[in-house]
Amino acid sequence: MRSYAIGDIHGHLDLLKRAHDRIAADIALCGAAPVVHLGDLEDRGPDSRGVIDWLMTGMKSGEDWVVLKGNHDRLFTQFIQDPWWADPCLSNPYNWLHPAVGGAETLRSYGIRAAGDRPVDPVHREAVEKVDPEHLAFLQSRPTSLHRGDVFFAHAGIRPGVALEDQAEDDLVWIRKGFLDDPRDHGPLIVHGHTALDHATHYGNRVNIDSSAAYGGPLTAIAIDGREVFLLTDQGRVPLRRGAL
Repeated sequence: MRSYAIGDIHGHLDLLKRAHDRIAADIALCGAAPVVHLGDLEDRGPDSRGVIDWLMTGMKSGEDWVVLKGNHDRLFTQFIQDPWWADPCLSNPYNWLHPAVGGAETLRSYGIRAAGDRPVDPVHREAVEKVDPEHLAFLQSRPTSLHRGDVFFAHAGIRPGVALEDQAEDDLVWIRKGFLDDPRDHGPLIVHGHTALDHATHYGNRVNIDSSAAYGGPLTAIAIDGREVFLLTDQGRVPLRRGAL
């Protein structure tokens, strides 16, 4: 069983389109298969609105795409619902509009200027007016995981020792401690993002494909055949083996 996956996008529509070009080239050789996007569509990058709209349009036209929910997707929709809501997994003093989180860049893509430098209440009122409700509904309805064949996809990872069907959203979109340092076999191969690296890395029991697009790095696309993982490049497939590029 083959699948494709794309790491954390963070508002980079140009990188997303190029990742899909690499996938399309592989599909032309190997045949169609679903494409799983691991979440964090927005924040930090220049065109969050464009990313969300492009993915929605593709899925409406029948593309075999899955878009999972990431922590940034949750922060965005929760801010629109209640600007004073504090995500229990986000460390103080951070909030969605903090420069390190990147919500102001997302709102800028919807025509809302200087969101991080103004009082929250007027920013929120403007966001409610200008952010497309269809975009919010799309983000809110995203699944938090996908189990396909011998692979389990989630934005951040899983809570080791908890059955896959019993995983909590907080862990699926936020977890680091207790997962990244756990070498045990989790059953299926866990494919995730969330923790930015210089390059996609295979750890044996999991594969992290967040290659720091949010910070100027590339956006990783991979092909997965069974449990074999291949990095997709402009020149084609490159095997991604444990501990190797």
